[in-house]
Amino acid sequence: MAFRNDTRSGITILADDLTSAGDGAAPFRRAGHDARILLSTPAAAPPHPVGVTAVDLGTRALDEEAAGIRTWRAARLFADSGLLLKTVDSTLRGHVATEVRAAWAGSRRRTVVIAPGFPAEGRVTVRGIQYVRDVPVHESEFARDPAHPVRCSDLATLLPEAALVEPHQEAELLELTRSGGLIVCSTETDGDLDRVVATVPRLDDVLWVGSPGLASALARRCARADGAASAPVPARRPLVVVGSANPATRRQLAALRAQVDVQGLTVSGDPEPAVKALSGLTAPVLTLQTPDERRAPPTARALVGSMAAVVRALAEEQTVDALIVTGGETAATVLPALGASGIRLLDEPEPGVARGTLLGRLPLPVLIKAGGFGDDAMLLRLCDLVRQPTDPGEHA
Repeated sequence: MAFRNDTRSGITILADDLTSAGDGAAPFRRAGHDARILLSTPAAAPPHPVGVTAVDLGTRALDEEAAGIRTWRAARLFADSGLLLKTVDSTLRGHVATEVRAAWAGSRRRTVVIAPGFPAEGRVTVRGIQYVRDVPVHESEFARDPAHPVRCSDLATLLPEAALVEPHQEAELLELTRSGGLIVCSTETDGDLDRVVATVPRLDDVLWVGSPGLASALARRCARADGAASAPVPARRPLVVVGSANPATRRQLAALRAQVDVQGLTVSGDPEPAVKALSGLTAPVLTLQTPDERRAPPTARALVGSMAAVVRALAEEQTVDALIVTGGETAATVLPALGASGIRLLDEPEPGVARGTLLGRLPLPVLIKAGGFGDDAMLLRLCDLVRQPTDPGEHA
């Protein structure tokens, strides 16, 4: 990977929530880079960065002004990174326009290349409009997201100052990157994303903005010899923690709870009864969930806080020895409660799933799944995965 400034090194990913940090870092881990996820912005950038550092800025849970300020500060902190990627949700949830502009200002890059498509999950950009499975995102189920409903699918409306580039317009894209400014790239296939990345001669010339699709294209260009990673010990008893209200996740949980070797309960405001009840169960897989019904944000946050207290007690008592957590905001509350500062990333066993080991006093194996990803059997597969021995060569 060639950089214009030889003092630049390392790859930094700035994410608006924890699952986006995992989704952004995982393709680079698969391409041979050591990778870690930080649960919050550090006080200072590492003096000699190596590998990949993905930072959960937690901005999706903030108001728009606070999200912009935090994004600007993080982009300024990591402005000297060899490759700087600002992730955005592939369904355009969150403060997309504000965070893009703030990251641009903080990064000191002249040009921003924006490509939010994630074709592997049916999320594509056509003439600047974002679709999920052929439906504009503002007409999809993501328009009914209780915390971050999507109101606009048109990136030209969100970022009117941006130039739009269609697939196969490499010459125009190259000229625009040299001129500077915001560029929105329509992409419908992984090949489209690869061409966008290949068109830019030096990766540190621009601020990259996109979802796991763009992260994968950048990782393919930056592939290197495999970095070492310790395989996790098979779990004796995993705990599946479900805070996401996404219908896909709830279907996955229902499929899991239908198995005879799975037991669990729904969290309430008081964590103590849940700790006592779960500690008395005998099944090899335990589940802990928030209620199926969507709740107002303050109530939802209180329930996730109670859930975090339950998880901490069960982990400290060694009632459970691995975690499968669904929902970025859920993971961002639960993992710090365990004293974790981050995650040493192992791999991405399925799209939208990051697997690694917690950095901190309880080095538990953990899998984090984005709420809207996967078929109905995904949690079943992840439970099987975390309980099976891992071949160290399978992530090579």
